[in-house]
Amino acid sequence: MKLTIYRKLLLIYLAMVFLTVLASAYAIFSLQNLNELAYRIINEDFAVVDQSKSLLDTLIAQESAEKRYLILRDPTLEEIFWSRSREFNRVLDQMQKNPFPGIGATIPGLVRLHSRYEKLFSQVVDMIRENRNEEARVFSEELGRKTIDEMAMLVRALQKKAEGDIDMRLNRIKEQGARASRLTVILSLVSLVVGILLVMVVTYNISRPLRRLEKATAVIAEGKFDYDIRLNRNDEIGSLARAFSEMARRLKILEERNLDASPLTGLPGNLAIERELGRRLQAAKPVSLCHVDLDNFKPFADQYGYAWGSEVIKEVALLLTDEIKAAGTREDFVGHIGGDDFVIISVPPRAEEICRRIVAGFEERIRKFYTEEDREQGFFIGNDRKGVRQKFPLVSVTISIVTDDGARFQNPLEMAEATAKLKEYAKTLPGSNCVTEKDVRGT
Repeated sequence: MKLTIYRKLLLIYLAMVFLTVLASAYAIFSLQNLNELAYRIINEDFAVVDQSKSLLDTLIAQESAEKRYLILRDPTLEEIFWSRSREFNRVLDQMQKNPFPGIGATIPGLVRLHSRYEKLFSQVVDMIRENRNEEARVFSEELGRKTIDEMAMLVRALQKKAEGDIDMRLNRIKEQGARASRLTVILSLVSLVVGILLVMVVTYNISRPLRRLEKATAVIAEGKFDYDIRLNRNDEIGSLARAFSEMARRLKILEERNLDASPLTGLPGNLAIERELGRRLQAAKPVSLCHVDLDNFKPFADQYGYAWGSEVIKEVALLLTDEIKAAGTREDFVGHIGGDDFVIISVPPRAEEICRRIVAGFEERIRKFYTEEDREQGFFIGNDRKGVRQKFPLVSVTISIVTDDGARFQNPLEMAEATAKLKEYAKTLPGSNCVTEKDVRGT
């Protein structure tokens, strides 16, 4: 068969089409792999890191309650221990119901060790009640400490593995992106011999976004989470770009929360609160800012000790997060300003519903922190700011709610000031209260 110009051009065109199809198929396959890696980082590895941190925090709280019980022999400390134990088991149940690859073998070991630790604590309680204090102390130091260490080692191993998987998958994303980019460029250069125009199309539609994603991988891996990688595409490249953007956003949020989070409650602090409220005000949609404050907390802490006061703060944080999980959505936000002040950001009328649930459940949650005598008489004796002994009502909660859509308040500080002023009025009311601006206007 004579190779005419037409046939030569046809053969060259077919070869170019073959190379283009090959390059496209390889790029799509690589993009799917990268998209899967990014998805697993966001939905699996971060979840394991968060759950491991929760387990460690709860384990530390249990051990602290056990040690204090050995010294103080206070039944409320025993209640705290079992409360934290239930919280630990709740997280383990979640991990068992949604097992991620690589952690399934560890969970049964944690369940077994934690069950052993609960039995050990029960034995310690029995010894204390039988006045075998020294035996209980030795028992706790030898067996309890060993069990705690074994559980902590397993939890840290989970957390370390998840963090290692994040680093490994980020590196794999970078390597696969670079490899896909290089091969696409080589195939595009071969196609350039046949037709400049089609090579430009191939380069524009495949090489350019891949190179941008490759660069984004390197930049994000260096910790620069604000890099703009948005691509106006509805294909796998666009999906990968959106996954990268979401991953960078989540990484930035986690980094900021870790830097700004309250060391006592682990909740986001002032910077995160201001940023979240500012973002919602800029959206010009109705948003409710709820300021949660405890009444008579300082004399309570002075009377019972600040370590016990810290337990109250942690219990309040747990109450807020529990109620948001029960009545709210993933869009609702809870933060810890500091001390006994918290913030909830939601939308009306759900914000008011959540706050009224908090007020309704506060008294029951807080009762275990008082002595039996104080609970029965409904007050405690403490020192006021001048050092004078007097009666104080039991700790109550005051919540002030201010709602806006960006029309009244230009920035988060103005809205926070309005909420603080409303809180001062609410604190003049007896007991626990949830007050809105509408309530004040109606008085």
